Amino acid sequence: MASTPFTTSQAIPRTLAKAVSTSVPWYIWCAVFAVTSAMIGGQWDISWHRAIGRDTFWTPAHIAIYMCGVLAGISCGYLILATTLNRGSALANASVQVLGFRGPLGAFIAAWGGVAMLTSAPFDNWWHDAYGLDVKIVSPPHILLILGVLAVNVGTLTLILSQMNRATDRLKKQFDFLFVYLGAMIVALISVFLMEFSSITLLHTSLPYRTAAIVIPVTLAGIWRASGQKYAATLMTAIFTLLMLALIWILPLFPAEPKLGPVYQRVTTFVPPPFPSLFIVPAFFLDLLWQRTRKWNLWLLALVSGAVFVGFYLAAEWPFGNFLNSAASNNWFFGTGILDYATPPNSYLARHMFYMPESAAVFSLWIGISVIFATLSTRLGFTWGEWMKKIQR
Repeated sequence: MASTPFTTSQAIPRTLAKAVSTSVPWYIWCAVFAVTSAMIGGQWDISWHRAIGRDTFWTPAHIAIYMCGVLAGISCGYLILATTLNRGSALANASVQVLGFRGPLGAFIAAWGGVAMLTSAPFDNWWHDAYGLDVKIVSPPHILLILGVLAVNVGTLTLILSQMNRATDRLKKQFDFLFVYLGAMIVALISVFLMEFSSITLLHTSLPYRTAAIVIPVTLAGIWRASGQKYAATLMTAIFTLLMLALIWILPLFPAEPKLGPVYQRVTTFVPPPFPSLFIVPAFFLDLLWQRTRKWNLWLLALVSGAVFVGFYLAAEWPFGNFLNSAASNNWFFGTGILDYATPPNSYLARHMFYMPESAAVFSLWIGISVIFATLSTRLGFTWGEWMKKIQR
């Protein structure tokens, strides 16, 4: 049996059809829970740093994050060993071989992600000891951690696809929703990376729009292309938005007090994450576009999609930034009134001021470059989506 991770035929081979589940398998639920735990734990950990500081490695937030790696290791490790040791397993014919082990392709990807996450833990602890207790989000151990979470997510996506592309119509809908849900978790993970580039104070510069244009369209286009949902991009960004809103509303309900200095702001509760970026606006218009242009040349469609993403994101986020940077958003719903303890009182954020925008010529140039970024990102997403549609192992 060939060990390629996908077939080019639309028909389901008889040997692969035997591996079709009659319900969502427990190991997929376990992997989905693992990814969700990492997303909630990651935002909780950032809030912990902003309200308390890094007091110890063994915080509940850290445990929630690394539980993702543990659960991925348990579920995917079991799947690989069970398939390797039991050649009569239903999954044996729907698996690939890596270093003598057999298992679904997604299990190997997610297992690597779990190992990367657990490897980043002592690395992160050493980094803080060497360079300070509270450092920026973008650091080598955090990058390794984020890559690990992304691998667990992509591996789980692949596990779901291998089942979804062989499933009956009823079960296919369940897998399809989980597939879109995991796409939302990828958007949430990317938003952590973008947090330092999309501050409220930067929304009248080109920086948030050009960074989002690089990484968001590939996810929206890929998930939409492989999903059976007409409004997959809208649903994906809606789930992301609801997750972030829930964290904004829930985290400030719990008390917290800074343990590191200097303390510039009075903090008595956990600091909520920033209000979620309005990716849902361009996602909705991309859904409408993609439904009506299925037969277009993919490069032309990517170009139009890139312009739609940047144009509608800019049109929504720029004026919304005025609101977020005003006293009107200082309430429990939008959560902009609680600043982290390390925010200096003379900072732009504390004074509700925007960074000076670029000149009109420079801003226009960067927005044009952002459209190019979004075009390439979308085209890559189309290719990724077409590949995912063929996965059966």
